[in-house]
Amino acid sequence: MPAGARRSLGGRRGRRPLSPPSASAAQAATVCGSATGLCHSGGVPGPTQTVTQQAERLLAVLRGAGGLMVAFSGGVDSGVVLAGAVRALGSTRVIAATAVSGSLPGDELQAARRFATELGVVHLTPSTDELARPGYQANDGDRCYFCKAELLDVLRPLADEHDLPFVATGTNADDLKAGFRPGIRAAAERNAITPLADAGLTKDVVRQIARDWSLSLWDKPASACLSSRIAFGIKISPARLARVERAERGLRSALRMAGLRSENLRVRDLGDIARVEVDAELTPTLATRPDLLAAVIGFDCVELDPAGFRSGAMNELLTDPARFR
Repeated sequence: MPAGARRSLGGRRGRRPLSPPSASAAQAATVCGSATGLCHSGGVPGPTQTVTQQAERLLAVLRGAGGLMVAFSGGVDSGVVLAGAVRALGSTRVIAATAVSGSLPGDELQAARRFATELGVVHLTPSTDELARPGYQANDGDRCYFCKAELLDVLRPLADEHDLPFVATGTNADDLKAGFRPGIRAAAERNAITPLADAGLTKDVVRQIARDWSLSLWDKPASACLSSRIAFGIKISPARLARVERAERGLRSALRMAGLRSENLRVRDLGDIARVEVDAELTPTLATRPDLLAAVIGFDCVELDPAGFRSGAMNELLTDPARFR
């Protein structure tokens, strides 16, 4: 089967609304820690600074917080914020919180629990209901805005209950420069702090710090919520999220049984069609193995993306992404 070809499966074809953010909120999202005063006074790190020096910048930012709840997704970025907070403040002044909903893969929740246990911090798993927000369900280009709004609206009261002055996210310096991050606006409106960005740390530096600190997740591939697999404009539902999770789990299992592995794997929901993205070096192999693509169940048709995995690939389908920044 040539790359990009489809495997036909037959069958049929076929809590509170939140206003979008203002322009001023979008501007606020690019100001380093302006709402909290936690931005380290040293400015952006220079190219000659060592990883150790840049890690110390992060710890300096975190010491200024006094105590915080970390919105911990289970990924490297928020994991470094969490580990750094424990180093800077001690485990009694830090709580990890991982939101549980239909958009979080079950494997990610288990990994988050293990990491929090390794650090010896309290780990809360509050439920969030982003699907109750019409803006999230609609799945327009600003879906992430409503997701982050729900997350922080749940975490802020929890932080207050535990006498923690701040809620921190894993936003890094690269995220602030990216052209499409609606969630950053929601976080800025709710005064969430961004220690990595405030310290001027890029994604690569964050991963280097995680490795230097011997964190178990230092080489973990980037992940995203299940909703990110669903094409913009297709309404998000629990059934669609579950279908994507089953499809990805099935394909990973099939690859493992065939002695193959893809660090990055996504099943994109285009409606009746599933588009599979794997590591570029695995794509030619998968193109000749329709038996492996058959593990992607629940769709009328499955196609292999010849370009391979690309973070944020769904954003390519937006006609005007600037409208949602």
